[in-house]
Amino acid sequence: MVYRIYVEKKAGLAAEADSLRADIVNLLGISSLEGLRLLNRYDVERIDRDLFEYCKKAVFSEPQLDDLREEIPADGAKVFAVEYLPGQFDQRANSAAECIQIISKQERPLVRTARIYLLYGKLTEREVEEIKKYVINPVEAREASLEAYDTLDVKYEIPTEVAVLDGFRSLDETALQAFIAENGLAMDLDDIKVCQNYFLSEQRDPTITEIKMIDTYWSDHCRHTTFLTTIDSIRFEDELLQKAYNEYLAVRKEIGRTKPINLMDMGTIAAKLLKQQGKLEKLDESEEINACTVKIDVETESGTEKWLLLFKNETHNHPTEIEPFGGAATCVGGAIRDPLSGRSYVYAAMRVTGAGNPLTPVSETLRGKLPQRKIVTTAAAGYSSYGNQIGLATGQVDELYHDGYVAKRMEIGAVIGAAPAENVRRERPIDGDIVILLGGRTGRDGCGGATGSSKSHTLESLESCGAEVQKGNAPEERKLQRLFRNPEASRLIKRCNDFGAGGVSVAIGELADGLEIDLNAVPKKYDGLDGTELAISESQERMAVVVAAADVERFRALADSENLEATVVARVTEHPYLVMNWNGKKIVNIARQFLDSNGAEKHIDITPDAPRAFSKEIPTDFKKGYLELAEDLNVCSKRGLSERFDSTIGAGTVLMPFGGKNQRTPIQAMVNKVSAEKKDTSTCSLMAWGYNPFIAEKSPYHSAYLAVVESVAKLIATGAKFEEVYLSFQEYFEKPMKDGRRWGKPLAALLGAFMAQKGLEIAAIGGKDSMSGTFEQIDVPPTLVSFAVTTENIHNIISPEFKAAGHNVVLLKPQYDADGLPTAKSLKENFEVVNRLMRQGKVAAAYTPTYGGVAEAVMKMAMGNDIGFAFAEGVSLDDLFGYAYGAFLLEVTEDVPAGTLLGTTAGDAVTFGNESLSLKELFAAYENKLEEIYPCNIQTEKKEIPVFTSKKAEVYHAKVTVAKPRVLIPVFPGTNCEYDSAKAVERAGAQAEIFVINNLSASGIADSVARFSEKMEQAQAVFIPGGFSGGDEPDGSGKFITAFFRNPEIKDGVTRLLEERDGLICGICNGFQALIKLGLVPYGKIIDTDENCPTLTYNTIGRHQSKLVRVRLATENSPWLLNVNAGDVFSVPVSHGEGRILANDTLVKELAKKGQILTQYVDMQGMPTNDIQYNPNGSAYAIEGLISPDGRVLGKMGHAERIGAGLYQNVEGNFDMKLFDSLVEYYK
Repeated sequence: MVYRIYVEKKAGLAAEADSLRADIVNLLGISSLEGLRLLNRYDVERIDRDLFEYCKKAVFSEPQLDDLREEIPADGAKVFAVEYLPGQFDQRANSAAECIQIISKQERPLVRTARIYLLYGKLTEREVEEIKKYVINPVEAREASLEAYDTLDVKYEIPTEVAVLDGFRSLDETALQAFIAENGLAMDLDDIKVCQNYFLSEQRDPTITEIKMIDTYWSDHCRHTTFLTTIDSIRFEDELLQKAYNEYLAVRKEIGRTKPINLMDMGTIAAKLLKQQGKLEKLDESEEINACTVKIDVETESGTEKWLLLFKNETHNHPTEIEPFGGAATCVGGAIRDPLSGRSYVYAAMRVTGAGNPLTPVSETLRGKLPQRKIVTTAAAGYSSYGNQIGLATGQVDELYHDGYVAKRMEIGAVIGAAPAENVRRERPIDGDIVILLGGRTGRDGCGGATGSSKSHTLESLESCGAEVQKGNAPEERKLQRLFRNPEASRLIKRCNDFGAGGVSVAIGELADGLEIDLNAVPKKYDGLDGTELAISESQERMAVVVAAADVERFRALADSENLEATVVARVTEHPYLVMNWNGKKIVNIARQFLDSNGAEKHIDITPDAPRAFSKEIPTDFKKGYLELAEDLNVCSKRGLSERFDSTIGAGTVLMPFGGKNQRTPIQAMVNKVSAEKKDTSTCSLMAWGYNPFIAEKSPYHSAYLAVVESVAKLIATGAKFEEVYLSFQEYFEKPMKDGRRWGKPLAALLGAFMAQKGLEIAAIGGKDSMSGTFEQIDVPPTLVSFAVTTENIHNIISPEFKAAGHNVVLLKPQYDADGLPTAKSLKENFEVVNRLMRQGKVAAAYTPTYGGVAEAVMKMAMGNDIGFAFAEGVSLDDLFGYAYGAFLLEVTEDVPAGTLLGTTAGDAVTFGNESLSLKELFAAYENKLEEIYPCNIQTEKKEIPVFTSKKAEVYHAKVTVAKPRVLIPVFPGTNCEYDSAKAVERAGAQAEIFVINNLSASGIADSVARFSEKMEQAQAVFIPGGFSGGDEPDGSGKFITAFFRNPEIKDGVTRLLEERDGLICGICNGFQALIKLGLVPYGKIIDTDENCPTLTYNTIGRHQSKLVRVRLATENSPWLLNVNAGDVFSVPVSHGEGRILANDTLVKELAKKGQILTQYVDMQGMPTNDIQYNPNGSAYAIEGLISPDGRVLGKMGHAERIGAGLYQNVEGNFDMKLFDSLVEYYK
């Protein structure tokens, strides 16, 4: 039987419905929509009635937040339902099924979900259809039936064979061209003719699987066919490009390069030159290509260790354009995969995107396109959702706006990871080695992703792209992170490849020359997949590893301990053929030599345009020009965008995204400690980016040269020494077709980047190209984004916010050549000067000008601490508003013999001669421009909030002393703070034990429950860490954890721990969400909560919030608080979407009286507040945390475990509440 329930947010909590109605009224102009309601529909099968009734409040809803309904209200509304397309991953349904299974410990039920929309008002049919079009993206979803289901069990037609393309060898050119179109292939006529000749030589016709697989292998996405096209001739129209090209030819001759000239060679020649000159000694090279990899020294407490640093940039432009949430989510997932496959732990990311103007009215959206506003906001939600769930500190987020990106969005994710060198084993697979598939299962989502992203698009082609977009499963990829961080598992891996474009065929197919793959062994999400789909479907959360046959069982056991499926799917053979068997037949049998040929050799003649002037228009009015600059889309605040990304997970963030007491000055480089699981490090990685599309549209050559300069100068401005700096490029250009002038844009850009690399003697050691930025007649701007990476000691880092009034600021500029470019010689000299002054302690803050010149730099440096600036006499408007790439603004603490005086930090305004512009007015223009797109300054209720204070009522000491208390830390699917939590516990002197919950099967759950109960009997404390258990689904946080803890064995163990054994429990963020929903706070025991109990719900701002906040300790009545006093104020990182405490006034007063309110969010004066800048979620009475009546259970939203030396250097504060020191002291 299929059971159905509808869930709706209670009145006053339906923020999503209210927001959607506002969008429809304001953006679509449908003012007749008077009301809108949203219901979640759950259909469940393979479950008994009693369990379903229990799950209504335990899984599908919360009594404090939701109303349950058996039927859709019959109140005259126009009603429609929306569901995911078959085959798309539905995290809500998946998490609901997993929660039910945790409760029942039986087989997982079938669950299907839908959203029900109820529209009120005098709406026309046309308006209803317009609303449907707005909320239903046909690439991922469809309108669903409102009727009841007889069953959820889909009867798939089980395919048994794949088609053999009889007659393929005899097709003529016209038929081959038609064949390409009919099968949606990315290859061209020359490629398909090469295929035809191959199968003529094999004396057989191919299967459709072979053709689809070859198409994927040879796609521009996988094999960079555009970049490898042979350039037969180039006709230049100017001396600058000709001179750079001659320099390139001279380098080819110098290093003995004889292979064909192509874009790839231009992009990599600098690295080849420097390598031959012995200047890339720390580059780590192997046959296994995972990501840019360099050897580094990492300083730890136990000395210097040899590590590998891996970094990678990735785009998902096409998928994000057509399905922004999934496309952006899998962008960061894909970026993570590459260094992860290199066995590194990926710990930090930055996001750089390109879009059209998001303020453009929806009515002006191009036909067949999504509105820019919807793309940018939904993509931000997707990327942040995935990155936040997997546990990635996103240190920098920026978005470029240019009309060209209406053609196709730019979505770049750049990540950085590291691993001890001794953990990475790289060996060539040999005959008899085994290939194991790890992680997620295969579905139809992602079929054709590589080829789809390699095409330019038209209105018609966009209508058939749905299967090309994947739905990422971040908790699954998190498990892979954990497994690969285990040294034993890592050292068993001979070679690894991630499942990106092309799925099994490429991920496994690239591991060795000879392979025999059993497609029947590939785990499936559902039945009905044929051999072709099994061969090419992509996935974010899968890896293919090669291990020796003798190591298979041990490796699979280690995978199982991390709750990961590990399946033997292939073996390595001596025969250099890629063979795939399905249903007893060879459906792929292709020679490696042919696959690696990359298809027909391509040729092109190129005629690049001469560079055009790109200087900025300089305003004639200081005040007007400054305010216009502050409101420029490419200068104005993106804080509302950035703060939805977790920037502090991993407890390694050296610089917050925004610095100063106001957290307003954006950093120029992302800085994170190299992440070590147990040890502390003083070595940090830095990553910065550079690019200006408005220079690029005039001169791709200048733009690329300056992109390199900008990215490197940002590292130097952040305190790095100009040593061991490495680059990685992101190239994104219009589809070049066969047009020599279009080809000239990437050519010019690569020549510019080459000259910058050669002059600075640094190299791009990796990159990613995307050559399909065209929609009908619109092209993206010529894009080459430079990412620069290096390492440094955390003690040498400098942040950009002005530190104090009365300091001089000097401007140090390089020499510019006749072409307007900074010379490499002067740049290197200035890099040395800046670094020397920094090391001498004479530089308080530094900034390198970018798009907005010196004016932008001064404005942003002033914001963090509300420190104004007076420009010196002789400074011109050209100096303020013109480009100054490669220059540095240095706030100095004493006179220095460098640069020229730009001005002095002073007051609360920016002054220029006799003109003055208040910081308040300037900042308002800066912050308000994109407020309607990315809100960060929402209005909140202004009222006085009582200050709660409760002094210690008793002396806390455990009855039994324990020298090293054991702290049990459970890891659920979606938990991501376990490493930070364990490290904080152990640094305080306790013993942490991480326990992974296994829910792969009913028996795995039962075993986890039994073993966790046993472990709890041996532990003194349980610490439930943060994360997104079950992806914060179904529609609410902590449900997966609460389902587990409500098991009778666990519940009884918790009772004994607290009531009989003097034990302690702590829950932070997701852990706090679980504690409050279990009743452990504030009641001290697990209960069935009702509508009168406190709970946590969605932040009032309607999005995730990540920043540092100030909290005031309100009580001392807990063993967790032995080292602090009521009234103490701490700065603490927050990162959550559901941190708003709801509690009625009577209960709050009762809790305050009993001293159970742990902390309150406070402003700079230490007063509790509703102000969104300080109270990030809108919690009642500004409450941040609660304790149980006896203080043994503590729950709080702020991440008190994210502590360590040298963190958060650009925001002052006291970060350590000493919770874990108090835990240890309690047991002494």
